[in-house]
Amino acid sequence: MTLVTLPGQDWIDAVGPVPGLELAVWDMTGPPERADEVRVVVPPYMGAGPLLPNIRHAPSVELVQTLTAGYEDIAAVLPDGVALANAAGVHDASTAELALALTLAALRDFPDFHAAQQEGRWLPGSIHPALADKRVLILGYGSIGRAIAARFTPFEVDLTAVASRARAGDELVRSVHGVDELPGLLPEHDVVVVIVPLGEATAGLVDDAFLSAMPDGALLVNVARGGVVDTDALVKHLEAGRLRAALDVTDPEPLPAGHPLWSAPGVLITPHVGGASTAFKPRAVRLLREQLGAYAAGRPLSNLVRGSVQGA
Repeated sequence: MTLVTLPGQDWIDAVGPVPGLELAVWDMTGPPERADEVRVVVPPYMGAGPLLPNIRHAPSVELVQTLTAGYEDIAAVLPDGVALANAAGVHDASTAELALALTLAALRDFPDFHAAQQEGRWLPGSIHPALADKRVLILGYGSIGRAIAARFTPFEVDLTAVASRARAGDELVRSVHGVDELPGLLPEHDVVVVIVPLGEATAGLVDDAFLSAMPDGALLVNVARGGVVDTDALVKHLEAGRLRAALDVTDPEPLPAGHPLWSAPGVLITPHVGGASTAFKPRAVRLLREQLGAYAAGRPLSNLVRGSVQGA
C-alpha cells in the first residue's frame, strides 16, 4: 500500500478509504512516522507556510497536493523532482463570494455603519453608491475570475475581463482582453477586482501608474495576493482621497499594527479569508478523492503546476 499523508484525522475520515492507498496523519510540525515510505503529502490549509520546509523529512515524496490555489510558497521550498498540484477550483465559490461582499460593503459604506453602530449613533440619511450600473473590470480570468463574473452579472453591471493574453469571450463576457490593454481600460472602470496569481509577471503589477490610470473615486478590490499591489503607492492614492480599496490580502501580511494602510481613508481590510468559508471543505474533499483515486489508478492528475507523476 502506498503511503499518503493528510493534515488531520478529520481529513482522513472525510476523504474515506482510497483503494490501493494507506492514509496517515502528518501535520508537518515535525518528521512523519515512516518518513521513508511517504509518497504523497497534503499540507495543512492554514498556517502551512512555516511548516513547508519540513517536506525534506520525507525523502521519498513524489507529489505534494496543496489545499490552496496559490502555490508560490511551497514551490520555493519543494525539492527537485517532486511534482506539485494545487487546489484550483476549490476556492472559487468562497473567494468569488468575498469579492462580491467586499465590493458591496465598500460601495455602500458598511464600515461607516458598523462604526456608528458601535457608538450607538443613528446616521442621517444619505445616498450611497450602488453596484448597479458600475463598470467592473476583473483582472485575472481563470476559474475564480469566472466565478466572480458569474456573481457580479445579476447586479446589472458592465463587465470587462482581462487575462494575460486576449482571447474569445464566453457566456459572461463578450471577449477577454490582454493585460497589455490595461492602460486604455482602467480609466473607463469604476471597480477593479484583482484575482491574478503572484509571480514574476504580476508582482507589483498594481503600481502607481496602474492606480493613477483608475478614475477618481474608483474602487480597487484585491482578493489575489498582497504582493500584486504596490502598498506604498496604494496608500498614497488612498490618503489623497482619490481611490478607495477593499483588500483581503496585503503586503506585508499579516499587516503589522501601526501600518499606515490600517488608518488610510476609504479602505476596508479583511485578514486573508477569501477561501476560508464553509464552502471550502466539501470541495476540497471532492478534489482529494478525485486526485488520490487518479494517483492510485495511475491516471493523469488534474491541477499539476509543476512536474509529473506516474501514480502508485
